[in-house]
Amino acid sequence: MRLAGSIVAEALVEAERLAVPGLETADIDRKVEEFVVARGAELLFKGYRGFPASTCISIDEEVVHGIPGPRRIQAGDIVSIDIGVKFDGWCADAARTFPVGKISAEKAALVAATRGALEAAVRGLYPGMKLVELARIVQDYVESRGFSVVRNFVGHGIGRQMHEEPQIANFVDGSVRQATTVLPEGAVLAIEPMVNAGTFEVDVLANGWTVVTRDRKPSAHWEDTVAITAGGPLVVTALDKAS
Repeated sequence: MRLAGSIVAEALVEAERLAVPGLETADIDRKVEEFVVARGAELLFKGYRGFPASTCISIDEEVVHGIPGPRRIQAGDIVSIDIGVKFDGWCADAARTFPVGKISAEKAALVAATRGALEAAVRGLYPGMKLVELARIVQDYVESRGFSVVRNFVGHGIGRQMHEEPQIANFVDGSVRQATTVLPEGAVLAIEPMVNAGTFEVDVLANGWTVVTRDRKPSAHWEDTVAITAGGPLVVTALDKAS
């Protein structure tokens, strides 16, 4: 999984380099696919339940699952890029939200809060942790900064398959499952706060995939694949694993 994670990390660096004003999101998708395939890996999203692209690229009000196409990136946008790969039978998944040129103070604070929430969640991981504890870390961090966490889409376990149990909500949902599910040593999680500047409510566009904020305010997405070990959390999609 660390090998798969290193490819994801490298691909995200490439995607950030490509996220410049004037470029179509389809161009980024194509180049990231070429980059990943050249390293002998498989793109997890392509064809998944009919998804028509290799990456998810979401701009501003788009939360997740944006379909790359003719939309051109503009200065002042925030661009969320989500990449998943399988290498030698193991999966890794990560996302980043990149600023394009000078962005508004609100967008900058939103991106910082989303990244900070993920980092706080990773720091808090330990064997035997309950799902509700992880959810509380993310929700408290985000809401203390005046933003909201998306309820409809969540993180997940990951391993041989992209989506494995458990589902990992970024908010305390009050369920017995969340309160009692324990994360053991050796569990590997795709933790992915999706954070909105306004309401947490979202809509799905007519294409059946792209999720947007209901109030059309901006959203950010930050994700890593993380293993729980006795020696502390191991971020397998960290950039330093890509060197």
